[in-house]
Amino acid sequence: MAGSILNIGLTALNAAQAALVTTGHNISNAGTEGFHRQRVGLTTQTPQLSGGGFMGRGVAVADVARIYSQVLDRQTQVAQSQASYYTAYQLQVSRVNDLVADPTSGLTPALQDFFRAAQDLTASPSITTSRQAVLSQAGALLSRFGALDQRFGEVRTGVNAEIADTASEINSIATRIAQLNGRIAQLRTDSVSQPNDLLDQRDRLMMDLNRLVGAQAIRQDDGSFNVTIGTGQALVIGERVSALATAANSEDPRQLDIGYRTAGGLAPIDPDMLTGGTLGALLTFRSQTLDGVQNAFGRVALALGTAFNAQHRLGQDLNGVAGGDFFRVPSPVVTPGTGVTAAVAATVVDTGAITTSDYRVAWDGSQYRVTRLSDETVSGPFATLPQTVDGLSIALSAGTPAAGDTWLVQPTRYAARDLRLAITDTSRVAAAAPVAASAAIGNTGTIAIAPPSVDAATQPPVNPALRNTVTLTFDAGGTTFDVVDVTAGTTLASNVAYTSGMSVNYNGWTTTLTGAARGGDQLQVQANTGGRNDSRNALLLAGLQTATVLDAGSSTLQTAYSSMVGDIGSTAREIEVTRLAQESILAETQRTQQSLSGVNLDEEAANLIRYQQAYQAASKVISTASRLFESILAIS
Repeated sequence: MAGSILNIGLTALNAAQAALVTTGHNISNAGTEGFHRQRVGLTTQTPQLSGGGFMGRGVAVADVARIYSQVLDRQTQVAQSQASYYTAYQLQVSRVNDLVADPTSGLTPALQDFFRAAQDLTASPSITTSRQAVLSQAGALLSRFGALDQRFGEVRTGVNAEIADTASEINSIATRIAQLNGRIAQLRTDSVSQPNDLLDQRDRLMMDLNRLVGAQAIRQDDGSFNVTIGTGQALVIGERVSALATAANSEDPRQLDIGYRTAGGLAPIDPDMLTGGTLGALLTFRSQTLDGVQNAFGRVALALGTAFNAQHRLGQDLNGVAGGDFFRVPSPVVTPGTGVTAAVAATVVDTGAITTSDYRVAWDGSQYRVTRLSDETVSGPFATLPQTVDGLSIALSAGTPAAGDTWLVQPTRYAARDLRLAITDTSRVAAAAPVAASAAIGNTGTIAIAPPSVDAATQPPVNPALRNTVTLTFDAGGTTFDVVDVTAGTTLASNVAYTSGMSVNYNGWTTTLTGAARGGDQLQVQANTGGRNDSRNALLLAGLQTATVLDAGSSTLQTAYSSMVGDIGSTAREIEVTRLAQESILAETQRTQQSLSGVNLDEEAANLIRYQQAYQAASKVISTASRLFESILAIS
């Protein structure tokens, strides 16, 4: 009997000691991030059958278990991934928003100054200082375009560097998880006993991983985790890590691809597949915000250069020469895929239809397809090139394509960077119109002719007969007139019925006739040989500030830029609101998780007293058993 009591007391002593050790371990790790409190599980020993029935044999330590909820921990990881995603996204989008919306260093002040100089030129077209002001403000505008585009490039470089650093950090965490997988599988002796502290370390690494990218752990029978990221891409399988790596994109070297590191190089992963966390935010920001903003910015530069050139070519400079290009407008950038030898060229034929997207041209061996990358809209198939898509003419310029060949077309990405001034001589600013109109001195009626304008429809090229001398001579009754190209010696029209206010159009110019004509009255349109003080074209150039040259004739240069600024500002605000909401969700999820798994020092202090008393009571049982044994010995 004494032996049984002694054994029972010993089991109680061991159980109390295990509980005290576990409680002390909880207390010492109360501030350890990721620690789950532990609890000793006790069970009765198998009873012993005796004459009077089954007699108890004490207590046994069944296990030391973590107070853990897989559901709550997973919810916390998901909340952490989303909070990190929006925090990183907001940081990047705020940088771009501050850049484009700055009232001093943004594009708007430079654009306004340039058109103000063009407007001032209309008042004094022959004065050199007015002409120089236009060129100077044009140079300042191009500098602003270049400076802002350079800042976009710096943001892109920074994003690429962060993507590479994040991939490296993900690999480091994945390696540590794989190592813990091996140790946990080795230390597990059965399905009950668990190396709790190692499990906590691994769960903590999963939280760290979710800060970087959305990740999920799939528990295996041996206690290890298989870890996937994004939408199911394998990262850790047991003790094996599929390491991530980065490399320059084969089509666009300024873009960094991410994928798996292989013996043959990089096996790219679709960026859309890597969601959540800092990495997901960087990839999404780059593709959905930065690319679009830089393209939209370049589109404004492209439209400005194209529209200004078109109008400038319709004018006449100080030397009486037809206006040429004011800006050197860059062509779309076309980059062939790896191993592609055939060349594709692209030309903007309608700036009003140009979008802010990049395009991919693909040849499958029999047909071409053109994909608008912003929304994956496919145009085609086309049996041959050239074809026009969204105001962009795409043609095969050299070589023979092979099945599978692709080309990346970027119509506007680098337009702001590459837009240049085509003239530096102030006399070459085409402020005047190339044709003038006059009424014959001997006219007896009140017939008048308005200053003619050059038809934009003839541009390019300008009608070669534009500057020919053309006469309009009225018949005896002043009701009809004949039109003769004196320079060419040809009759352009006969017996044209006259109505006051009517518009006439010949040789690429248009004018308006008003008043009453009498027989023999004559009007004339000829080259503007004395047009040094003529500012008709300068007025039209200044008017481009409010001309709707973008979005199919619905947006001006300023409204297109303002729309871009508004969109990025709206995105920044939306991301900020969502970030605050996600941080609240994360905090609430963490509180719920900690209410179950966190260490409560008050509770542990109470447990410490309870287990201390249990230890003392067990010692008392042993002491009693010892005295009983001594009494038996004394009897003998």
